[in-house]
Amino acid sequence: MALPQPPPAPTPAPPFAVPTRPTGAEPPSDEPAPGAPTEPPAETAETAEPPAPPHPDDARDPVPGPWPTPPGAARRRAERAYGIAEVLRRLVVSGAYPDGVLPDERTLIAEFGTTRNTVREALDLLRCEGLVERVPGTGTVVTAAKYPHGLNRLTGLAETLHEHGDVTNEVRAAGPVRAPATVARRLHMSEGAQVVYIERVRRLNGLPLSLDLTYLAPDVGTPLLGRDLEHLDVFGLIEQTSGHRLGVAEISVEAVNADAHASAVLEVPRGAALLVVERLSHLDTGRPVDLEFIRFRGDRLSMTARIPRSSPT
Repeated sequence: MALPQPPPAPTPAPPFAVPTRPTGAEPPSDEPAPGAPTEPPAETAETAEPPAPPHPDDARDPVPGPWPTPPGAARRRAERAYGIAEVLRRLVVSGAYPDGVLPDERTLIAEFGTTRNTVREALDLLRCEGLVERVPGTGTVVTAAKYPHGLNRLTGLAETLHEHGDVTNEVRAAGPVRAPATVARRLHMSEGAQVVYIERVRRLNGLPLSLDLTYLAPDVGTPLLGRDLEHLDVFGLIEQTSGHRLGVAEISVEAVNADAHASAVLEVPRGAALLVVERLSHLDTGRPVDLEFIRFRGDRLSMTARIPRSSPT
């Protein structure tokens, strides 16, 4: 008796086989079957409502979304943030926030008519300068005030900042030295002549504020060496010992980066921003007697002046 044979195994389909339509079958129709529920037609580019573009101050490059990337959007926002930071910096320096707390972000957004990201970018600029800091639960607070240094009158540092605290001087060097050629020329002295050199670190309430390098005509500077240079301004001492008032001064101001010496003395990072003031002061007779090179910490002091406009000729 013959045994039953098993049915033949189906031929396996090749991998990734594409299903075929039986011969003579109609292609599938996009029409729904009778009685089947229908779905609303999808929105097309013509019917879809375009999304609102972002605020121009808050745009980034590239801007996500179907709208085209505004050219220079990130640059424009950075410029807007920089302008806001300048206004806030001036308010901080002028003491507009006596409690030391800046307005909250919502207030700043409304005041400047901009966005949260732009305001935060502006505050970040001030934070990088060490002028403000973010304190959880309080907001943005002033951490280091800048002191205004007026350029309208010829005054010493203690006279200028007496309303802000005590100015003390760390005398690092004092005595006669050979005048560098440029110093001798500015003081109307012969090349190689002796001058009195005084180097001081000026502190306001204990904080290093400036590094002063002073060159004095010998007859004016020598009497100062026995005076209290740690607590008194050189200007006042010159007038006391010389019998003359100081008259006018020629001043130039420029920005430099702190070198290794200034960095160590002023307690700032190497490369930090400094304001360098070169000041040549004259007696009331017109004679130049005091040439100073002063490096001020850029994060602690700002130069201010009120300058009238002369009538056009």
